[in-house]
Amino acid sequence: MRVVLTLSSDQPAVAAEARAAEEAGYDGVATGEHLFFHGPVANGFVVLAAAAGATTRIRLLSSLTVVPLYPAALAAKLATTLDQVSGGRFDMGVGVGGEHPPEFVAAGADVAERGARADEALELFRALWQGGPVDFAGRFTRVPGLALDPGPVQPGGPPIWLGGRRPAAIRRAGRFGDVWMPYMYTPEQVARSLGEVRAAAEAAGRDPASVRGAVFCWGGVGEDAARSRRQVVDTVSTVYQQDFDPLADRYLLHGDPDRVAARAREYADAGAETLVFSPVGEGAERRQIVDLFTAQVLRRLR
Repeated sequence: MRVVLTLSSDQPAVAAEARAAEEAGYDGVATGEHLFFHGPVANGFVVLAAAAGATTRIRLLSSLTVVPLYPAALAAKLATTLDQVSGGRFDMGVGVGGEHPPEFVAAGADVAERGARADEALELFRALWQGGPVDFAGRFTRVPGLALDPGPVQPGGPPIWLGGRRPAAIRRAGRFGDVWMPYMYTPEQVARSLGEVRAAAEAAGRDPASVRGAVFCWGGVGEDAARSRRQVVDTVSTVYQQDFDPLADRYLLHGDPDRVAARAREYADAGAETLVFSPVGEGAERRQIVDLFTAQVLRRLR
């Protein structure tokens, strides 16, 4: 199982964290983003550019870029530039957002149009990343015979990671996704939805086996299993402003190293080739979790 570590929201620490993750043997580092949210959050492209400059091998994942908040051509340019500065190590996770509607107001985008905007943007990304001039006339975007120059390092552009829960998300992932990465899913849900995405890929004329599985998990690990559970529940409840205690054992990684490794293996058995691990906490608390996960869980999953 490949393991990707989500970076801290402590922006001055990003470069050092990414470098340490590379040295520890993680397959990638990741960061999410919002324009505005309930707590501190940065721009994913900028954070990953800092991580790219501090590393040489590890891959860089946006988990996820809220694409409907961007003009589609601008998002394509930012992703292409990040692929360039990282030497072809960027993976672009795409989300539609919607859990914080005020940020759509601030960006001048209708939250009700977020799915349609994301679909159109993904279509444009694929066209621009093929190279050469593109004529594109969509509902939200017009590109009059223009080419991205320089283009991406990776042929066809950065791999696209998609997630979601609704039928539209399944269809979107089947049409555009290289990786299906849901979150707040049980292993059973991962297995079922990955099958649905691959069926959607086949319906879209793609090889269903070309879509790989992943899962994003908030979590923590500690020698005191009960304390670990409390840490994870408290943090995620604050982030999403709801009580996650009844959901913790279904959707969150927590407990001692044995429990966390066993649960991660359940996701692997369900088809998730990659675990994106998002440790809770900040400062010393987060460092303790990451150090223990690295020492006692990471190598069991590899």
